Amino acid sequence: MKEMHARLRHRHAMGELESRRPDLAFVSVSKDSLRPLLADLRDREGFTHLVLLTAVDWIEDNQFQLTYLLHDRAAPRDLGVRVMLDRDNPVMDSVHDLWPTAATYQRELREMFGIDFPDSPRLDEEFILEGWTDKPPYRRDFDTLEYAEKTFTHRPGRETHDPATYMKQKLYPDGA
Repeated sequence: MKEMHARLRHRHAMGELESRRPDLAFVSVSKDSLRPLLADLRDREGFTHLVLLTAVDWIEDNQFQLTYLLHDRAAPRDLGVRVMLDRDNPVMDSVHDLWPTAATYQRELREMFGIDFPDSPRLDEEFILEGWTDKPPYRRDFDTLEYAEKTFTHRPGRETHDPATYMKQKLYPDGA
């Protein structure tokens, strides 16, 4: 993968290649370089399969990280391509024309993180969260407890335990 990285680095604004094992590596790119790089990886380097498109919410840095995991069936090898987005305006070009399966991932990321992929098919249709009107639930500033208390009625007979205290009592009932 080092040779491929050296070839592509001259055409795209790519970061260092981070090898995790002989058949898996990751590289970071700028938002503007992502689409041309993905097209090159598919058309010239053999990465014909989009395995996964996922996101991480780096709330401390006010960014989302998108990771496109690509697979080259002939080699076989995997490459993760990472790009950072501004959390206040999370918009990324759609790649559904490169890999049709990307449309499904993009719908999920829109609904669960609020990341927009203009021109992606059926992006505005409900997908997983039917009737959802609150903040996207995979954002780290989504308060699950607050949402549950606001949305659901309390039912008697249910107790909530602090996990650490509860397990200490279960494991050491005599207070040892």
